Amino acid sequence: MTDDINKEEELPIEEERLNPEPGVPKADSDAGEAKDLSMQELEDIRKDELGEELPVKSVIESLLFVSDSPLSTDRISQLVGKPQDEVIKVTRELMDEYDSMGHSFKIVEIAEGFQMCTRHEYAPWIKMLYASKNRATLSRPALEVLAIIAYKQPLTRAEIEMIRGVDSSGVLATLLEKKLVKIAGRKKVLGRPLLYRTTDEFLIYFGLKDLEELPKVEELRGIV
Repeated sequence: MTDDINKEEELPIEEERLNPEPGVPKADSDAGEAKDLSMQELEDIRKDELGEELPVKSVIESLLFVSDSPLSTDRISQLVGKPQDEVIKVTRELMDEYDSMGHSFKIVEIAEGFQMCTRHEYAPWIKMLYASKNRATLSRPALEVLAIIAYKQPLTRAEIEMIRGVDSSGVLATLLEKKLVKIAGRKKVLGRPLLYRTTDEFLIYFGLKDLEELPKVEELRGIV
């Protein structure tokens, strides 16, 4: 399928953050989105401002605590100045510690990164706290289109509509606006139609580490 994909194209649309499952993320930070620093800038900060070196595990824990989105191992590695394999080892140790201590929050691997979130059994109370924000939910048609894209990506709108049997342009526009799907180039056929595929926001919304965690089609046949 990858032979049919050209360079990825992103739509300039406004992002709307959605709740991941299983669990509910911490409230967004008021500090705003920080610009990623270069490796040299990070090294200069370490030399000039960090002072006494703190335990790597505690540093990683603090980064996960303040981040309102998953942090990749590459990003954590850049920030703490340690190899990625050490970052993965230490973060998974943290995950085990949180599980063993019975906290209401935990660390999960999600969207090819790590994130701190509350456990799913506490979701009803957190939903009450944020009820006034009227957070977005997905309609049945949106879930249908999203499922088709997730299992058959990348594919065109015509291919989606062939499976559904109805026009899907409006649903696709909604999913693009919510950044659950993105344009992933054009198919190398007559007319060069746009190709669609899921995003990291899709993984976060459904609490998936990667697409390999999607239920198998055979498993779904047993419940639908």
